[in-house]
Amino acid sequence: MSYCVNCGVKLDPSLTRCPLCNTPVINPNEMEPNLQAPFPYPKKRGQVDAVKRTDLAILISVILIGTSITCGLLNLFVYRFGHWSFYVIGACIVLWVFCTPMMIYSRLSIYLSIVLDMAAAALYVGIISYDRPGNRWYAGLFLPILLLALCVLLILVFTIRKICRSILTGATALVIASGIFCAGLELLIRRYFDARLYITWSSIVLACCTIIAASLITITVRTRLREAVRRRMHL
Repeated sequence: MSYCVNCGVKLDPSLTRCPLCNTPVINPNEMEPNLQAPFPYPKKRGQVDAVKRTDLAILISVILIGTSITCGLLNLFVYRFGHWSFYVIGACIVLWVFCTPMMIYSRLSIYLSIVLDMAAAALYVGIISYDRPGNRWYAGLFLPILLLALCVLLILVFTIRKICRSILTGATALVIASGIFCAGLELLIRRYFDARLYITWSSIVLACCTIIAASLITITVRTRLREAVRRRMHL
């Protein structure tokens, strides 16, 4: 049953015009779409070309170099108190070492990248120690801790990349490395302040890491335990 769109009178299916107001009867199902009407939204999706990594590295380098030069000149000619620009320049160097090598050379070894990052951190802290009196702590405490962290991190990365074949074995290596680092950290601190080698708080960390590592190794070795953990944790 249809009705007139103008006056609302009931229409017979055979009528082509309204008998009351003479309005043409139009069946919406028989109307052809206007193919010439413009589509309100664009049909093609826009795509922006990806920025090349070398161009991004150049942009970052220009920003960091400009920041370093500007702060150095301000410290030299305007704000002459202290050596505050050293901190900014050191931070820029650290950021450059952390960001740009992987962009410039995509095949850079992860081990070399870690060494460069640690060297940048050593340089920045060295700048801070140079500007502060009593910088004996830099060579006596910070550098040994940094070398310890570097060795542990390199061994951990090598173990995960070459030996560990699952998330469980990788987690085991991470737990063991954490315990070793904490014990070494306390030994270095004790040697610097007390000139003796002994551990207190790191023994608790070592005990916890030993228990967790033994549990993870047991799960890894026992097939049924390993499969049960994988199913429950979706590994």
